[in-house]
Amino acid sequence: MSQQDASASDAVDEARGSGFAAELERDQAHREKAKTVQPLRRLLPYITRYPGLLAAFSAFLVLASGLTLVLPAAFRLVVDCGFAGDVRPASCGTLGDGGGLGVYFMAGMAVAVLLGLASAFRFYFISRLGERVVADLRRDVFAHLLSLDPGFYARTRTGEVLSRLTTDTTLIQTVVGSSISVALRTVATTTGALVLMVVVSWQLALLVLALGPLMLGPILLFGRRIQRLSRVSQDNLADASARAGETLQAIETVQAFTRETEESTRFADAVEMTFGASMRRIVVRSIMTALIFSVILTGLIAVLWFGAVQVQSGAITPGAMTQFVMYAFVAVSGVAMLTETYTEMMRAAGATERLMELLAARSTLPVRESALPLAQPVRGAIGFDAVSFSYPSRPQDPALRDVSFSVEPGETVAIVGPSGAGKSTVFQLLLRLYDPQSGEVRLDGVDIRDLDPRAVRQEMAIVQQNAPLFSGSVADNIRFGRPGASDADVRAAAQAANADGFIAALPQGYDTALGERAATLSGGQRQRLAIARAILRDAPVLLLDEATSALDSESEQLIQSAVERLSQGRTTLVIAHRLATVRSADRIIVLEDGLVVDTGRHEVLLARGGLYARYVELQFGQDGATADR
Repeated sequence: MSQQDASASDAVDEARGSGFAAELERDQAHREKAKTVQPLRRLLPYITRYPGLLAAFSAFLVLASGLTLVLPAAFRLVVDCGFAGDVRPASCGTLGDGGGLGVYFMAGMAVAVLLGLASAFRFYFISRLGERVVADLRRDVFAHLLSLDPGFYARTRTGEVLSRLTTDTTLIQTVVGSSISVALRTVATTTGALVLMVVVSWQLALLVLALGPLMLGPILLFGRRIQRLSRVSQDNLADASARAGETLQAIETVQAFTRETEESTRFADAVEMTFGASMRRIVVRSIMTALIFSVILTGLIAVLWFGAVQVQSGAITPGAMTQFVMYAFVAVSGVAMLTETYTEMMRAAGATERLMELLAARSTLPVRESALPLAQPVRGAIGFDAVSFSYPSRPQDPALRDVSFSVEPGETVAIVGPSGAGKSTVFQLLLRLYDPQSGEVRLDGVDIRDLDPRAVRQEMAIVQQNAPLFSGSVADNIRFGRPGASDADVRAAAQAANADGFIAALPQGYDTALGERAATLSGGQRQRLAIARAILRDAPVLLLDEATSALDSESEQLIQSAVERLSQGRTTLVIAHRLATVRSADRIIVLEDGLVVDTGRHEVLLARGGLYARYVELQFGQDGATADR
């Protein structure tokens, strides 16, 4: 394993240990402070992007709320003028005589139909706005995540990030697409109902308003506890998802070591913790619901009792009492609905805070405003000048120590050394995935810190040791570094990488879907696709990190000849352990413990009898070493 592999792996392991535990603790402590809906204000830029949807929603919201408040007045007329028999209020006039009452019933039906249509349009526009906002938010968060440096992912677990990108955005979708609409509609209808209740009977209205403090008590008492338990439930769900993802990504290893039972138990324990946290939230919410409903129903019965006395005394008419009860129902149910909406909005506030925290994360590799342009065409001259570097997770353990070397345009240089020597760290610094703590890494004589990282990487093609492939077709994976390449170019690259033969044997050839991580292909086949991808990129700098490690001897010879042809006219850096790979290099750089300990051609290094000679002897035996001398 190379230095980069070892250090990066250690960084991830360390992050998943105490380092990540500290990160989660800080994250949770920060999220505990989200006790108001203030974080939802940060969604306003996403919402106000669509003024047309907002305007349409607002118009139908006002219409639906107004029609909701018109219905009780219509019912008052129907009750007073249609069901009161011979004793009718003077305001009815001749209503009810000669079948005129049917007009009011028909008008009520028309109001009901209009209310249904207005509610439907209100729901459509706000739901569309919610979907649009969440889609934009997910897109922006994911694009931002791709811009963060590898150090961020050494500190933050992928499962946690995915939980924020999926679960948290779903909560926000619920609020923007539903809860906010419900809240605004409820506020409008509740406010209107309260005003009209006072107009109908101020005595009854005061009785209903007296229920307010009794209803707010349980809300204030249990609301924050529900919010806290919701966060705990989300954290536990993220833990369970992360554990499941790790296990499924390494399913072959899990099964090879017969760890199915243990991993299943660990996931079950995580699920049970999530279930336990959810149940605690449900219990608290159930108690709050019981208290609120008891207060509401008891209070309404008391109001009806007083109203019945008022009707019997002739203080108000039966129709007015019906109208008041309907307004009271609208107001009280509105308050109950606002309680439910408040809980959802508090959960979404926490989710918004978590997503905005991701958007606030900044790469430690900033692009300078005065970034220099790369001179075209890029020659491919590479220089390391007194470079020292330690991975952020292990600042006391240098991966490179005062490393200096240069590579001329078109030169092929091999980098060799034992595992942990710093070989792949050289590649990571050259790709500017990290910046050195001291020294300079130069491309064509320019410090790459003065260049745009994307511009630097576009001039390089890399074949990694465990070449990652992506879901999609074979052709899509080969085109990964050059999306606009033609089918003929794709086939030519595959032929140069000795991959055309096995690709043609696949069910749909170049259109065959590989599935997740291309698990159906052998290691050698995946490696050849990665080499074809690098060939198609046609970059002036070629980086080969154990590019032939997964190939059989025959394929290695074919690939080696293809790589030699590809290297002509390009600057090529090769990390390899196999003698055949490095023997033809123009120069070999020997690294040990982060230091350059020797440099020269294969024959020269063997003749010196230093570390390289011992390394060859260990790899290929005494006979192989002496034969090459």
